[in-house]
Amino acid sequence: MSEIVLHTDKLCKSYAGLRANHNLDLQLLRGEIHALIGPNGAGKSTAIAQLSGELAPSSGRIFFNERDMTSLPVHKRARMGIARSFQVSSVFDEMTILQNLALAVQAHHGHSFRFWSNINRHRSFNQQAHALAEQFGLEQLQDVLAGELGHGEKRQLEVAMTLAGDPQVLLLDEPMAGIGPGGSKNLTRLLDGLRGRYSILLVEHDMDAVFSLADRISVLVYGEIIATGSVQEIRDNPAVQQAYLGESEESAHAQA
Repeated sequence: MSEIVLHTDKLCKSYAGLRANHNLDLQLLRGEIHALIGPNGAGKSTAIAQLSGELAPSSGRIFFNERDMTSLPVHKRARMGIARSFQVSSVFDEMTILQNLALAVQAHHGHSFRFWSNINRHRSFNQQAHALAEQFGLEQLQDVLAGELGHGEKRQLEVAMTLAGDPQVLLLDEPMAGIGPGGSKNLTRLLDGLRGRYSILLVEHDMDAVFSLADRISVLVYGEIIATGSVQEIRDNPAVQQAYLGESEESAHAQA
């Protein structure tokens, strides 16, 4: 049986009586890409926020490498090896790609970055930043200001920045959001190259990307996981077809 690196035990989050997540039992295996899908408002981003430490659960527990980290803050989870990206790109537009990456590396090493010029004086930080730029196909653009990048390239940069601390787990919240078909295919290819090296929990609406990348899929509806399985198992699951995939397929047939 594959090793479980991250899992939840009856995780719940409520707001004034509204259940955003209810009894989530989610397991992320070491080295897998696990997609968390569901309709808008199903509670996917809420689940990611609880795993990263940005939201405290109403009840339930979260374990990382068998350690209970339910009460740990974001920065301690990051040091343990959990990194996340956001739906909205969060890069420094006034800095170059290389500077953004070097700053991320510097931050993960626990150094102060009160003075931007200090980044350029740390050869090891720049070396790691160069390696990340090359890994994500950004080496030809590393001296370009982030503010001049297209949306797809910004998303590549942001995901590259999540790797700066050499994490074990990546929590990716809709990395394809706002990217055109070409950019989505490129980012899908880059994420596929991370398979086996990191454990990735992927929240995504782009079903082509999900079906291409996911080793397993969990389907979240009204805050609860209704099914977990392989791509084919999820495609064939009647409950999933009725609650989620069926609606998409009907829409696609109607447009054909």
